Amino acid sequence: MPELDVIHENKDFIVVNKAAGLISEKSPYEAVTVETQVLNHLLKQQRKPYLGIIHRLDRVTSGVLILAKKKSILVEFNNLFSSRKVQKTYLAIVKNKPVKNKGKLVNFLVKNNLEKRADIVPTKSKDSLNCSLSYVVIDKNDFGYLLEIKPKTGRFHQIRAQLANLDLPIIGDEKYGSDQKYLPLSICLHAWKITYENSSSKESQTFEAPLPNNDFWTFKSI
Repeated sequence: MPELDVIHENKDFIVVNKAAGLISEKSPYEAVTVETQVLNHLLKQQRKPYLGIIHRLDRVTSGVLILAKKKSILVEFNNLFSSRKVQKTYLAIVKNKPVKNKGKLVNFLVKNNLEKRADIVPTKSKDSLNCSLSYVVIDKNDFGYLLEIKPKTGRFHQIRAQLANLDLPIIGDEKYGSDQKYLPLSICLHAWKITYENSSSKESQTFEAPLPNNDFWTFKSI
């Protein structure tokens, strides 16, 4: 398993670059998770560290993840997320060329618990949730097209489902129709940046996660 990649750490929280293949939270079925990695890291500093899970990333997704080292900080970040004062920026690689170089996608999404996926449906229903994101094509290489994506909502598998609905499945994402092989337990989706307003200084704070180190992610623009 990959070692813990710490992007930033202070007395209040720790920011890590989550490796694809790991789940975010502790689980009795997983020997190594991001939470256990961070706990082991904090145990080197104090005997009984606090660790709060602020947000999560899918197992197959890599990128920036913030974890709280104090209960008050967990509450503070939860409030920021619930009031939509946090902007996540993702990068995705798709094999097919988008019809438009940029756009906004607005859909209705239903969580399919049986197949552990999200389905885009044509009309609103009692089970559906609205989901929206904006995207722009920022580069291309021999594998596909690089999209910068900013979700406006935080639905289950939303980016994966919305892109697949446009016949733009993310490379490696067989669950959503990709026929292109990638790394095990991984897809070409990376949580690149996270930006929020610092509650005390009122200044914007951004953390950025380095891209996966393989040929798929070799682009001239980043």
